[in-house]
Amino acid sequence: DQVSQIITYGTLAAKAAVRDCGRVLGFNYGFVDSIAKLIPLELNITLEKALRDEPELKQRYEREDDTRSILDLAMQLEGVARNAGKHAGGLVIAPGPLTDYTPLYTDPRSGSVVTQFDKNDVESIGLVKFDFLGLRNLTIIDWALQAVNQKRVQAGEAELVLDELQLDDAESFSLLQKAHTTAVFQLESRGMKDLLRKLVPDSFDDIVAAVALFRPGPLDAGMVDDYVERKHGRAKVNYPHPLTEPILKPTYGVILYQEQVMQIAQEVAGYTLGSADILRKAMGKKDPKIMAEQRAIFIEGAEKNGVDAQDAKSLFDSIEKFAGYGFNKSHSVAYALVAYQTAWLKAHYPAEFMAAVLSADLDFTDKIANLIEDCRAMQLELLPPDINHSGFRFQVEDGAIRYGLGAIKGMGEAVIEHLLAVRERSGRFESLGSMLRELELAKVTRKQIETLIRAGAFKSISSNQSALIQALPDAWATAERHQSDTEAGQTSLFGAASTTGSFDDRLPDVASWTTLQRLSAEHKSLGLYLTGHPMDDLHAELAGFVSCKLGQLPDRIKAPSPSESASDDTPRKRRSFGTPMTLAGMVRAVRRRPGRMFAAIDDGSGPLEVAVFDRILNDCVHLLNANEVIVVSGKVDIDDFNGGYRMVAEQIISLDDARARFARCLHLSLAPDAHNQEIEQDLAAALRPYRNGSIPVLLDYSNGKASTRIKLGQDWRIQPCAELMAA
Repeated sequence: DQVSQIITYGTLAAKAAVRDCGRVLGFNYGFVDSIAKLIPLELNITLEKALRDEPELKQRYEREDDTRSILDLAMQLEGVARNAGKHAGGLVIAPGPLTDYTPLYTDPRSGSVVTQFDKNDVESIGLVKFDFLGLRNLTIIDWALQAVNQKRVQAGEAELVLDELQLDDAESFSLLQKAHTTAVFQLESRGMKDLLRKLVPDSFDDIVAAVALFRPGPLDAGMVDDYVERKHGRAKVNYPHPLTEPILKPTYGVILYQEQVMQIAQEVAGYTLGSADILRKAMGKKDPKIMAEQRAIFIEGAEKNGVDAQDAKSLFDSIEKFAGYGFNKSHSVAYALVAYQTAWLKAHYPAEFMAAVLSADLDFTDKIANLIEDCRAMQLELLPPDINHSGFRFQVEDGAIRYGLGAIKGMGEAVIEHLLAVRERSGRFESLGSMLRELELAKVTRKQIETLIRAGAFKSISSNQSALIQALPDAWATAERHQSDTEAGQTSLFGAASTTGSFDDRLPDVASWTTLQRLSAEHKSLGLYLTGHPMDDLHAELAGFVSCKLGQLPDRIKAPSPSESASDDTPRKRRSFGTPMTLAGMVRAVRRRPGRMFAAIDDGSGPLEVAVFDRILNDCVHLLNANEVIVVSGKVDIDDFNGGYRMVAEQIISLDDARARFARCLHLSLAPDAHNQEIEQDLAAALRPYRNGSIPVLLDYSNGKASTRIKLGQDWRIQPCAELMAA
């Protein structure tokens, strides 16, 4: 009765106010949505500011009575409390029953009790608010550590204790300096990676500083560039006053931490640490009345300490300017320690670390796809899911990472846990039929078994997925009859169900799936291509007319400088698009917006979002279909809002059109041991349907004694297309 979580109040922000007012006034969703979408995506945006900044919204407000009615009402309600929620990490602990101090509220959905006072009011009545952050990164470290120590014990080595790590590991700092920090706590955003490249951290203090620097305030104030330039000796280190040098020397004269503000007040103006903390809070909140009081106290104390009054005023102004940007160093050190530990694990035990990271994101296919790209960049081998080898999570197997069954779409945890329990009890699954007979079919569906087959998880039983799919209905029916008869006690002396007779686990003799069929099934089940990509066979041809593979974009497109970036939880300034390129990829998803369409494409090496505006949309909309390979020309830049890369398309054509436009010839090499008559017949048959085109055919031919290049006559010029390439 003395401990509770704390309430939060959700308020009507600009977009929410418009949507709620439109709904209550009875306007249709599409109309209200079209107004809400005109409000800029900007932190703390107000309707008043939106009307100033967005010409189309202002135009509609002035011309449309319904729009004006909605916006006028929304502006009156903007900022009003809309709903109650629960603080993510805040707990209040009272010295007696909570009802002696604060009213309480019961969440009608969860039944949990929270204070009716929010975090600020709880503190103002004298209660202490504790923040407990639940970080999945700590779970990742724990999982990785378990795998590492299992490996070390098997090798006869002592178990690893993270708290005993030395904070000067060369391999860890090499990883940080190269910004290979995907999945490293606090250091994985694109802007942070760019900061690390410029900062070149070589000590634990540099990691602490990076965490404190990479926030909107220091970035906007230019503190990041000052710190970097001073660290590398390219700029002079200045101190606001000689007395501050011992305090600011570790940060090259930059006031970076709140603790430094307190130390300066203590050293220069004779503050106690308690009164220095009051100064720190006042500067953070920028309360004019309190700041005026503190200025007088600071100057008076500095003069008593022998500091000139004018110097004291100047120093106070300097502190005040940067104190609002100051970060709590104790927080930064704690974050930096977890960052260092994750970097150390990634540098020394990459497979175990990445397996743990992938396991933490089992339900997020997009994240898994990005992490798998990072694994490939680290040259870690990825093994497909397998019912005889995989666990629920990703795990390390002979130095490679085995795909976790829990990351397969449509497979619930309970189903997989049952499958693993049966495997533990009965041993390796030898056939589809024997596996089904061991499982409790009430706990699994036939569709889930089919999903496992399509995901490639039955490779240790048979590589012919087509045969397994065809055998599944009969095998399932046989297993159902077997289990039904067993439950009814109808078993023979030999243990087999009497009504089913002997089991036939042979698979039908059918052709295996093609590579494209196999990859398509894999993508449907996993949400990504794991063992290959439909475009793998096209890259050699595409290299002749695209700027680069999509995975090579980071080498071609410059990342923003730290001052152009912001932290992950604030909107970023969108820059103008820059680099003209021609790229190719397979369409994965399409979404339509007024006046434009967005297509997500990938080529097996990386993704790209393509923005297609109405001016060219009519010419190419027929190409923007799932699994269509397209060739796009336009300007590419980093997508600061969503991460990754984005192109504004200027032209989109099909792969066949690209072949026709860019191909100079069809160049064939013929085996030297082929018979002339066979060559003539096979070649004529392959080329005949595609004759009367514009592309010449060149043959490189050798008979073992001599070789030559032959150019076929005009009648054999061809029109390049996918069917011709296949032939």
